[in-house]
Amino acid sequence: MPVAFLSHGAPPLADDARWRGELADWAGRLPRPRAVLVVSAHWESDPITLGATEAGTPLVYDFWGFPQRYYDVTYRAPTAPWLADEVAGLLGATGESVRHDPRRGLDHGAYVPLVEMYPEADVPVLQMSLPTLEPRRLLDVGRALSPLRDQGVLVLGSGFTTHNLAWFDPRAGADATAPTESAEFDHWAAETVGAGDVDAMADFARRAPAAQVAHPRTEHWAPLLVAMGAGAEGGTPAGRTEVDGFWFGLSKRSWTFD
Repeated sequence: MPVAFLSHGAPPLADDARWRGELADWAGRLPRPRAVLVVSAHWESDPITLGATEAGTPLVYDFWGFPQRYYDVTYRAPTAPWLADEVAGLLGATGESVRHDPRRGLDHGAYVPLVEMYPEADVPVLQMSLPTLEPRRLLDVGRALSPLRDQGVLVLGSGFTTHNLAWFDPRAGADATAPTESAEFDHWAAETVGAGDVDAMADFARRAPAAQVAHPRTEHWAPLLVAMGAGAEGGTPAGRTEVDGFWFGLSKRSWTFD
């Protein structure tokens, strides 16, 4: 099974017909997954924590100030307790501690893109927390998860290729020209991920142009490192761009790792 990283956006990105179509087409090109393991920028917890494995657990609407319709979205995907056991075993073998949080539902970094990719909500989903923002550990976590690919599991990192909310200006419009720093970082990311340069990715804070501006905090970059690690073990760390362009100045670039 391939591995994927996508730029998930705020809930209003789902109003963008082009983005919805890109995700639907991307899902159509992927093999049908047995299950999806999501690592979202919006859940940080150490030790690594696995979300709900009980049916009926509500979504986490982890955003504020939006119209009511965004809080009315539902996504009742089947749970995957068997996958939680597999993940715990793989990570435990590397020395990572793993705990379970049965009341923690999918956050918007998980369900917003999955609504577009698998709208029938018929693929089991499990969410896993980010245990750190340290690149090397994230790459190692991804490598540990790589055997899931042989079981038909789609490991899905969900973040944003650039994420500086100071660039978000509704008056300028979603298609406004991206800030220079966002465009420069996006170009570097496209070349670096496309080349599978794991060492450069691990040292992105020093090597990437405008890294501290593109990511004042790196939680939206971190899921990409998990995905790249999973792609590097038993496959290739080189990513193929599936989505590009900008939304309110933020890079939507997203990759598949075969």
